Amino acid sequence: MGIVLAAPAPPLRGLLRYQGPPMEEGFMLAFLRRCCAGPSLPFYSPLYGPGASVLAGIFKAFGTSLAAERLFGLVQHAGIVFGVFVGLALGSAGGLRPDVARDVLPPIGLTALAWNGAVALGVWSVWAATRRAEATRRDLLVAGGLAGLALLYRPDLVLALGLGLGAAVWRPTRERVQPLLTGVVVGVSPILFQLFRAGPEDMVRGMFVDPVFHLRPGRSLPVPPSWSELDGWLQKAAGLRTLGWPLPAPTSANQVFLWFFLVPITALFVAAVGIWAVRRDPDSARARALRAAGLFGVGMLTQAMQRPDTAHFAWVSCVPLALVPAAVAELTAGRVGWPAWRRTFAAVAPVAVVVLTLIPHYTVRTYVDLSGQSFGRNVFGYPVHHRGRNFYYGSAEAAAAANALVADLGQRAQPGQRLFVGPVDLRQTPYSDAFFYFLFPDLVPATYFIEMDPGIANAPGSRLSSDVASADWLILSNVWTGWTEPNASRDVGPDEPNEVVRRDFCLVSDYGDKGAGEPWFRLYQRCVPSPP
Repeated sequence: MGIVLAAPAPPLRGLLRYQGPPMEEGFMLAFLRRCCAGPSLPFYSPLYGPGASVLAGIFKAFGTSLAAERLFGLVQHAGIVFGVFVGLALGSAGGLRPDVARDVLPPIGLTALAWNGAVALGVWSVWAATRRAEATRRDLLVAGGLAGLALLYRPDLVLALGLGLGAAVWRPTRERVQPLLTGVVVGVSPILFQLFRAGPEDMVRGMFVDPVFHLRPGRSLPVPPSWSELDGWLQKAAGLRTLGWPLPAPTSANQVFLWFFLVPITALFVAAVGIWAVRRDPDSARARALRAAGLFGVGMLTQAMQRPDTAHFAWVSCVPLALVPAAVAELTAGRVGWPAWRRTFAAVAPVAVVVLTLIPHYTVRTYVDLSGQSFGRNVFGYPVHHRGRNFYYGSAEAAAAANALVADLGQRAQPGQRLFVGPVDLRQTPYSDAFFYFLFPDLVPATYFIEMDPGIANAPGSRLSSDVASADWLILSNVWTGWTEPNASRDVGPDEPNEVVRRDFCLVSDYGDKGAGEPWFRLYQRCVPSPP
């Protein structure tokens, strides 16, 4: 327990000051203001249920700040860690000493994403249903309630919860299923509040139709990943930061390829060992917990396969990879004459090999790098600040340009005016610097597309043109110009939004020099009266 408690300490200061993902963390900081403002301010939020609005309560209690958001993200990650380690790994490992490997590394920092909260609640749900040899009605009510709350964060976790809790109540009877379903209904019932505030059409479109049918073409990556090169644009950008590693290891692209296969292998291994252990000893709560947790991990595989990159792999591996030691311990439990140290070594060795030699660039090396940043070594994150609010950018030059823009806009803009943030060429919308909305809380976001996805924001007939036309100020970014991925993100949409910019807005200034005569950012002010 001491090891688990101490592990986050070395990199914590580095994580709190680390560069943030401009869109993902930006929309977590900006969404809450809109979701609590009523149905007159709808916004695009794919697959995000109202559970993520818990962060609004954190902001209400401690103030809206990057530190509050990241510390809440730390709590969510801790929920996964302790749910797996305390609730599942120790219970499944039986006599194994509690120094089995445990590795949850936030792939995009401490961003308080809804997926992390959902997985934490899901893990605790599985533990509540399997912590006794025979679950009581109260256990099942709690398990169902936690599962409902997890679905409130991320509805797409339904398959993982269905498999995990289905295994927990194997051979279901009315006495088992009824309290479980009652808990689920109670836990997910607050979604009715979102249904009332947003309306069924906006909720279904934003949470299900757009992400399921429209999002994938512009975000999918090759399956399996390429062996010799990185497919994801953000991974390529992250690769510009060079870090050494003392042990022999494959290239970064090779590691992504290998990790793609490791994710299902570990999930299926844990589930298979759990199923075998239950057949060997049907009355073992330990075996039932391992089976349920393993199938929960199998159910999460869709998250890894929908976009095979390191972030999605980490979001899934955090459960099955961490439970490999428990599964190995279950396999070696009957080895007569094996001392405890040998069983411990056999359990830990597979995970140690994986994180030290097969995928170290995205696990141990990242941990060492962030720990060094906590003590001022090779710090990576440059603040962009405005009136007490700050965000950390990954480029010193872009951060300097953003600070100059923020200073100008802060002097010129009036509270209540409308701000639009998007790419310089609005025919392509692969990403967004949504953190600017957070830096200007007195300005109203002028677009439904705070998160910008290709094939949705720039789709023919989308509301992007009218959103631009409604703005008083435009921040257009060149940071993501040149985005290249082997998917539909390269497709060019209608030029109408750019025509609105040319027709209704005047350039205030360019900021920074990205190269080839292009600035990092451009600030525009409306110079034609807004439409009635």
